[in-house]
Amino acid sequence: NFLRVVNGAIVQAHTVELKKKLDESEAELLGLAITELHQRFGASSRELILPLKPAHEIPDTKITIPRRGDKQHLLELSERNAKYYRLEKLKKQELIDPERHGRRIMETIKNDLRMKDLPEHIECFDNSNMLGDYPVAAMVCFKNAKPAKKEYRHYNIKSVKGPDDFASMEEIIYRRYKRLKDEKKTMPQLIVVDGGKGQLSAALKSLEKLGLRGKITIIGIAKKLEEIYFPGDSVPLYIDKNSESLKLIQQLRNEAHRFGINFHRLKRSGSMTKSALLELEGVGEKTIELLYRHFKSLEAISGASLEELTALIGNGRAKVVKDYFLRDTV
Repeated sequence: NFLRVVNGAIVQAHTVELKKKLDESEAELLGLAITELHQRFGASSRELILPLKPAHEIPDTKITIPRRGDKQHLLELSERNAKYYRLEKLKKQELIDPERHGRRIMETIKNDLRMKDLPEHIECFDNSNMLGDYPVAAMVCFKNAKPAKKEYRHYNIKSVKGPDDFASMEEIIYRRYKRLKDEKKTMPQLIVVDGGKGQLSAALKSLEKLGLRGKITIIGIAKKLEEIYFPGDSVPLYIDKNSESLKLIQQLRNEAHRFGINFHRLKRSGSMTKSALLELEGVGEKTIELLYRHFKSLEAISGASLEELTALIGNGRAKVVKDYFLRDTV
């Protein structure tokens, strides 16, 4: 992306696309782009602001590779323009030929995850609970790289007491694929579990019980660094953050999280609205969530000092809550 700046103002912007050869470096590509843009616009800049040094010298021109300040901001703007150009191009391709676009993404995932089969059917799982209360889980399904919302499923966790994400994951994976197996329905080519090695190991236990381990590709995605974990491999895979593979896996994970959280809110709202705390002036659902998250139980909240409550929810609401419990014990 080329920005022409005159007296501190951007007066021209243009983006070109170059086809990279296998043996060309970024520095060589940048040099080619500068030459092409100079010829196209007749530019004779005294200074060029660049992300890296080009492969060849540019006579009578100062090369600046900024690290901070206004010039760095200009460079970031130019990079955003280039990314936007690429994104718009991909969107146009998707509109013209959505099937081809989806197939390209699936081919990329297949290669990145070293899969045998094309992941035309992907399922992703996420757990949701508040300190073990109303534990639920969600499964979302993508077919041909697109959400298949009719296939989404909610799960109430039945066999697990307390907040145990690993045991919850083991339960829902078993229930889902036991049912598909019993009903002789098509299995996905790829399973994604939201979490790292722990959640992945739990899911594998269920696939092992069902005789499905090794027959379906399964991965875990850890939130912090977007690490991809494979069964039996302690070293995670890091996919390029701009890769369509990672973006689709993130979309799956985020969709499963959203779907699960919405169900969890519905589950707990029925109980929480019955709580007398919600009757108190100035105390809403968010305040109650904060209290439960910190104190773990209603008994602990009732036994907390005014100072402890004030530090968490502020003086006004703390007095209201404390007065309620004092009045209740009289």
